[in-house]
Amino acid sequence: MKRLRKLFRSKLVWAVLILIGFIYVNNTSLLAKERSGPPFLMAHRGLAQTFHTENLKNDTCTAERIYEPEHPYLENTIPSMQAAFDAGADEVELDIHITKDDQFAVFHDWTLDCRTNVTGQSKDYTMAELKKADIGYGYTADNGKSYPFRGKGIGLMPSLQEVFTQFSDKMLLIHIKTNDRHEGNVLGDMLAKLSPERRSQLTIYGGDLPLSMVKDKLPDMRVISVDAMKSCLLPYLAYGWTGMIPGSCEHIQIHIPEKLAPLLWGWPNKFLNRMDHVDTRVIVVGGNGTEFSTGFDTREDLERLPDSFSGGIWTNRIDRIAPIYK
Repeated sequence: MKRLRKLFRSKLVWAVLILIGFIYVNNTSLLAKERSGPPFLMAHRGLAQTFHTENLKNDTCTAERIYEPEHPYLENTIPSMQAAFDAGADEVELDIHITKDDQFAVFHDWTLDCRTNVTGQSKDYTMAELKKADIGYGYTADNGKSYPFRGKGIGLMPSLQEVFTQFSDKMLLIHIKTNDRHEGNVLGDMLAKLSPERRSQLTIYGGDLPLSMVKDKLPDMRVISVDAMKSCLLPYLAYGWTGMIPGSCEHIQIHIPEKLAPLLWGWPNKFLNRMDHVDTRVIVVGGNGTEFSTGFDTREDLERLPDSFSGGIWTNRIDRIAPIYK
């Protein structure tokens, strides 16, 4: 009996050791296929004015807390997107809201009150009316003593269609800001008019309802929502050590907070290779997922990434980051 117990314990110990060895070998980046090339650079809102994030809330007017301007660009405008691509962005992120005449205005905030000289929401106005608004009206770096962009933003709010026309061959990440089914229908109809090749350069993210409408109309679209990311990453955390990849991880774009990324099996290179295999793009954002608009905006920020990182990087200052790589 003692021999049986000893034998059982011995086999159990060996089984555990073999399992640990398999998990290590199957997930270590030391044995992963070598990756080459620079990271994929994602410019948040184009080239925009940045702001301090102390005590930031959902309803904080960030235009009233910008740093002293270092460049003339305003977020979500054609010039800011062009500047981002010119600097070396691989993809530009932009925000959209529906208008009174069922177009999409490219604008970040839920209301117009903070940045512009008009009030209310984009859905209260036609696109033509929004063109008359001054989107630089509310920006100040000195608590209202001066407004460096006031009067310079008239006519700069673009429609999504204008963006498609101006950047007909560029990669775009389009953030639909609401969770409205109707907006998903309108967006889906607009995207359906584009060629499959053009749609392959676009990624849509936002609320589950509009994204489900887009996906129903266009199964080939790359879409991503918080729930979609959870449905990918939670199963991966459970059994990704085996090398199996959940079907929910296929053909999407996932945004991973830098502090959570090391928890993923095979991070970084083995994980990135696995996502490449299922045509999924991985973008690393700053912080732990609770901070607002946190990106890798300085050389010091980039030092927090793994050596020779070749995944995607979210940045608010593409003008500073792209020259380091390109």
